This record gives sequence, C-alpha cells and structure tokens, in this order.
Amino acid sequence: MRRSLAFTTLSTLLVSGTVAMGTAHALPPQSAGLYAPSALVLSLGKGGTAPVTVQRAVTLSCAPRPSGTHPSPEAACTELREVEGEFTQLTTPLPQGRCTRQWDPVVLSATGVWQGRSVSWSATFGNTCEMRASLAEGAVFTF
Repeated sequence: MRRSLAFTTLSTLLVSGTVAMGTAHALPPQSAGLYAPSALVLSLGKGGTAPVTVQRAVTLSCAPRPSGTHPSPEAACTELREVEGEFTQLTTPLPQGRCTRQWDPVVLSATGVWQGRSVSWSATFGNTCEMRASLAEGAVFTF
C-alpha cells in the first residue's frame, strides 16, 4: 500500500513537472522590440593606420527614440536616416585651397548596428581641417 501510494505521488509529480515544463516551452518567442536596433559608437582618433589613439567617442541610439552620449542625437539620427545609414554619403570632397597640407592624420569611425544590420566604417583625413571641411555642417560626427 505504501509502495503504491509513493508510486502514485511520484508519478503525479513527474507528470505535473512535465506538463509545467511543456507549457513553458510551448509559449511563442517574445519579440525584442518593435524597432530594428540602431546603436552606434562613433569615434575620432589620431593616427594614419590602425590601431589609432581614440581621442573622443560617443554613443548614438536612434530607435525607438534618439539618445546616447552624442551632443545632438536627434539631428544625428535624422541625418543618418536621410542617407539610409550610408556613412560614405556624409562626407564630401575637400574644396581646394581651404586647408594646409600638414600631415597629422585623423580617423573617424562608426561601429555597431544601423536598422538591424552590422556597421563598420572608417575614414582617414590628412588633418583636422580636412576632416571638418569634408563633413561640412553635418551633425553625426560633430562631438
């Protein structure tokens, strides 16, 4: 009798545990969010080749709302949306005669995720003046 009661109790616990575990696994996976992630680290470094010495860096997140340590996240996110995250479209050819030809290279970089896709971009400029002239009045790399 005791053996039968113990067997019945053990069987009930095992079945209950299996049912509970089965129910937990049957739930549909939860979505991470309504927006594709857009989180970037933007940096400015000194040097012509990798690795460069990073002088400044900021974070920028654009979904669901602009945020991060970037000084103007709203303007930067708007600018990135306008070029669909193509960082090469943020720079323009350097106008002639505006900067000296002093070689003091600086590197801008962007790494992270833009609207769900991986981003790894960098551009090297001869000096800070050339970098500023190439970026014109852009907000993304103004930090």
